[in-house]
Amino acid sequence: MQYSEFSKRIVKVKNLELPGEAFHLKMAPIERLLELKNKAREMKTARTAAVMCMFYPSDQGETHMALILRKTYKGVHSAQIGFPGGKTEKEDASSEETALRETEEEVGVPSSDISVLKKLTEVYIPPSNFFVQPFLGISSKTPMFIKQEEEVEDIIEVPITEFLDDTTMVTQTLSTSYAKSIKVPAFQLQGHLVWGATAMMLNEVRELLKSTL
Repeated sequence: MQYSEFSKRIVKVKNLELPGEAFHLKMAPIERLLELKNKAREMKTARTAAVMCMFYPSDQGETHMALILRKTYKGVHSAQIGFPGGKTEKEDASSEETALRETEEEVGVPSSDISVLKKLTEVYIPPSNFFVQPFLGISSKTPMFIKQEEEVEDIIEVPITEFLDDTTMVTQTLSTSYAKSIKVPAFQLQGHLVWGATAMMLNEVRELLKSTL
């Protein structure tokens, strides 16, 4: 889909109700996620982060979405696919500011170039004990991506036509921090398997897009 048409339609999401946790759970790697989320909220020990699901025009004017491949490191999210974003810092006035700041730091897109359209449904990530607040944003400019070498291995540009294709939704047997050799729902995008919290957030975004495009 051409970005010129996409940008006219996507603004409708401002008036839509969020699909919410029901669509998260369709892509959740564990059945006890809501139980763990509620427990974490009661304990009040979880940290907070924010991420940006950003759509923009490619060089050919087609609508794309940006994901990142994280560096390999000693941690639960090593070498995984995610959205640009990161943990909340003391100087951040809001979770939206966190998402914008981290996006600029990780992929080089200036905050001023991103128009935030909607605050999405918060996701809890048990292995790292984080509540993550996603946002849906658009940029009318074709980004000149600059990856943050310390944290980002690669920037993955996903055409919206690929993202909305039903065949990208798959089930894969993986060994995770929860269990070994379990079947996990995922997206297959640009040759990468996207699962866990990112897949959960993507599924809500996908449902919103289907309601507007």
